[in-house]
Amino acid sequence: MANTAQTRTRGETGQNRLGLIVIGLLLGIFVSAMDNTIVSTAMGTIVAQLGGLDQFVWVTSAYMVAELAGMPIIGKLSDMYGRKRFFVFGITVFLAGSVLCGTAHSITQLALFRALQGLGGGALMPVAFTVLFDVVPPEQRGRFSGMFGAVFGTSSIVGPLIGSYITDHLTWRWVFDINVPIGLVALALVVLGYRESPRHVRQVVDWPGACTLVPAVVSLMFALELGGVRYPWHSAPILGLFAAAIVLFALFFIAEAKAEEPIVSYDMFRNRLFAGSVWVGLFSSAAFVVAVVYIPIFVQGVEGGSATNSGLVLLPMMLSSSLAAPVAGTLTSRFRYRTLMYASSAILLAAMCLLATLTTDTPKYWVTVDMILVGLGIGPSFSVLSMAGMHHFDERQRGAASSTQSFIRELGMTVGITVFGMVQRGAFTTELKRLFGGNTGMAAAWAGADPHQMLSPQTRTAIPPAVLDKLTGALASSIAHTFTWGIVLAALALVFVAWLGGEKFQSPGTGAARSLPEGPQAPQREGKQAQADPVQGVSAR
Repeated sequence: MANTAQTRTRGETGQNRLGLIVIGLLLGIFVSAMDNTIVSTAMGTIVAQLGGLDQFVWVTSAYMVAELAGMPIIGKLSDMYGRKRFFVFGITVFLAGSVLCGTAHSITQLALFRALQGLGGGALMPVAFTVLFDVVPPEQRGRFSGMFGAVFGTSSIVGPLIGSYITDHLTWRWVFDINVPIGLVALALVVLGYRESPRHVRQVVDWPGACTLVPAVVSLMFALELGGVRYPWHSAPILGLFAAAIVLFALFFIAEAKAEEPIVSYDMFRNRLFAGSVWVGLFSSAAFVVAVVYIPIFVQGVEGGSATNSGLVLLPMMLSSSLAAPVAGTLTSRFRYRTLMYASSAILLAAMCLLATLTTDTPKYWVTVDMILVGLGIGPSFSVLSMAGMHHFDERQRGAASSTQSFIRELGMTVGITVFGMVQRGAFTTELKRLFGGNTGMAAAWAGADPHQMLSPQTRTAIPPAVLDKLTGALASSIAHTFTWGIVLAALALVFVAWLGGEKFQSPGTGAARSLPEGPQAPQREGKQAQADPVQGVSAR
């Protein structure tokens, strides 16, 4: 029976025109992952033309809230009703939102259209990776997973560069319009190439879970996005949002415990390999985003580089992560997931330790070395952890597993940006007060300034050298202090790698499906389903 199932899957994979599907999925992931970073570089120009300086934060918040709120629900629905329709739904909604964003005439309109865009973006990443596992032959999954990881890492760095170029040489509206031709090609390739077989089992929709998860995520995200920006952290609106999030998440967890087919199954987290991949991904992603955010600020604010230079400094990280992701994905059939992640997490930890030593005297080449190490440390997680997370799940659960992983990783990055922003601002203010001594007025004047604007090449020429030295010293010290806390995240990622156990991916025919003695046992599926799963990775000998 297993041979029959395997033959069926291989034949189906050929029928699906694998090359067309993979290119389409890669393009879909690229535009979705790139969107937030490419838009952030154009926000200054957008606000200058549309107005609404006090409302621009909603442009980013609306996208992220809609993306995260819909991600786990759409992943679960793709298990129930099929991947293709939800990938098509996601990219169609995303492109519709992009077109509308390009026509916006006010910040309010733009924020509403960004929410629509985020709803579509939330479907693309988890569903695309699940489709990959459904159609790619097991022996090729490592290589293709690495390609997906490389595209995801590349998009987060290419986005700001493209956004800067478009804003400077075209119009900010093309920041959104550029998604349309890329997205249409992705849509056409998947629609023409992917012929999904109707093997999905209809299940009961978890309405209580959906109705509590969405407002819980919305409350938490708005609290994180608006706190300290539009409202003080101790204000009634922010405290109320946090309280609502706590209550709604509690109700969601209760609903999931009682649901027949929960959106987020507790049984998945009883699987040690899945749980380990989730927690490693959470902490490593949060550490990674600290580097992505604060290295450009260091280059522009401390070293006096331009905005373009601060973006280009991330290119070494892009190249190293794009190389590490496919290499690690290919090695999953030769080495345990745990072994690969121990190596990459150790490199990430070393990189964060080096970044914590940054000063005003740090050579530029040393910053480049640090970024290469960050890329080598984070790249394998894009491919290895995604494969590990779906290792024990069949096609009925892969959508939920992939979306849960993506949801927690994205949430970790968002929380990381907020928390470490508070850490950096606090350290910057404290250091300014120390350096300026009794001149509290001078310290207060600079404490709330944006480092990008405060220390741009144009602004620096107008600052007295003595004051400039103190400002750059305070900024360098605060960024190094922030990376010191990033070491904690990288260390936690390294600790949780132990949860991955002793399994590695093997394609059918290379060994029997069994766990290593020291590894956790995979949860057993019942009856014929356990025998007929044609695309299940097997444990190492």
